[in-house]
Amino acid sequence: MSLVGKIILPADIVLAPAWWYHNEGITFDEDFFYNPLRRVEVEQRMERVLYERWGRYGLGADRDKELPVVGAVHLAAGFLVSQMLGCEVRYNENTPPQVICDERQNLEISPEAAFDSAAWKKFERLCESLKKKYGYLAGDVNWGGVLNVALDIRGQDLFMDMFDRPDAVRNFLGEIASVIERFTQTIAKETGTTSISVNRTVRHLSEPVFLHSECSHTMISVDDYRKYLLGFDEDWSRRFRPFGIHFCGRDPDRYGNVFSELGELDFLDVGWGGNVAKLRAYLPETFLNIRLSPVEMIEQDVGEVEQSIRRLVAESAKPNLTGVCCINIDEKVADDKISCIFQTVESLRKENSA
Repeated sequence: MSLVGKIILPADIVLAPAWWYHNEGITFDEDFFYNPLRRVEVEQRMERVLYERWGRYGLGADRDKELPVVGAVHLAAGFLVSQMLGCEVRYNENTPPQVICDERQNLEISPEAAFDSAAWKKFERLCESLKKKYGYLAGDVNWGGVLNVALDIRGQDLFMDMFDRPDAVRNFLGEIASVIERFTQTIAKETGTTSISVNRTVRHLSEPVFLHSECSHTMISVDDYRKYLLGFDEDWSRRFRPFGIHFCGRDPDRYGNVFSELGELDFLDVGWGGNVAKLRAYLPETFLNIRLSPVEMIEQDVGEVEQSIRRLVAESAKPNLTGVCCINIDEKVADDKISCIFQTVESLRKENSA
C-alpha cells in the first residue's frame, strides 16, 4: 500500500489548550467534551478561528458546517480509555484533561467492565444525542496506546513488573489492547476514522490511518519493546491498514531497525530531535510525518523555522512520503511563525513539482 497525501507535503498544526484559552477564551472543562451542543459549537468556532488566521493555507475549511464531532479533533487529549479502566481524570480551563495515575497494585483489568463504566456510558450518551440530531457522527477520540494506558493504570512500577512478573505484564497489556481494539472499531464503524484526534495530519492522507500512540516508548529499551509490545504492532499492522505509529519522543530512530521489521508500517510520526535521514534509510516506503518542536519555536525566528523545515524535509528525501506538523503550539508562539510553516511547505511543494 502506498500511503500518500492528497497533496504533496501535507502540513497541519494543533494548538494547545493554553493557546485557545489565552487567545479565544475557550475553556476545557468536562462540559467541553460531553455537552453535545457545546461539542458542535466549539469545534465549529475553532474552525472559524483557524480560517481567520490561516485560511489562506487551507485551515478552517469546515467553518460553516455544524459537524457532530464525537471527540476533540483540534486538541491532543488522550484520556478516555484510561478513564474507562478506572483512572481519575481532572479537567482544567487551559490544559488537556489530566489523567491521575491509579497506581494499581494488581495487573488485572476487565475489558467488559470498561464498556460498562460511567465514562463509556457518558460517551455513549453524547454519541446518541449527536446522532439523533444530525443523523450521523464525525471525528474520533484520541485512544492513547497500549503502554501509555498501562502506565496510567499501574504507574512506573510497571517497569519493575517487566522483570519481576513478565507473564502478568503480557496478560495486562493484552487486555488493554483488547479494550483499545473494541473502542476504536466501535467509533470507526460510525465515523470512518480512528486517529484524526491523534494527529490531524492523517486527514490529509489517501486513506484513514490507524495510529498507535507510543509516546512512552522513549522510556523503554528496544529489547523490552520486542518482548512486550512489538506483537501488538505486528498484529494491527496486518489487520488495520493503513497502520501507523505515533512516536513523539526525541529518539524514534532508536527504533528504526525494529520498525523496519514490521510487516507493514505505513505512517510514522517522527518526534522532534529524531534522525529523519536514519529513519528514511530503515523505512524507505513509510510516510514520515515530521514533527516540529513547539518549544523550540518560541525562541526561533521565522528564518530559523524555515531552515529547520527545509533541512528535515531534505533528510526525509521523498516529498511524496513526507508530512510536516507542529503539535501543542502555545500562546507564546507568534502567528507569523505558524504562518511560516505553511509558507515554507508551499514553497517546497512548488520546488518539488517543478
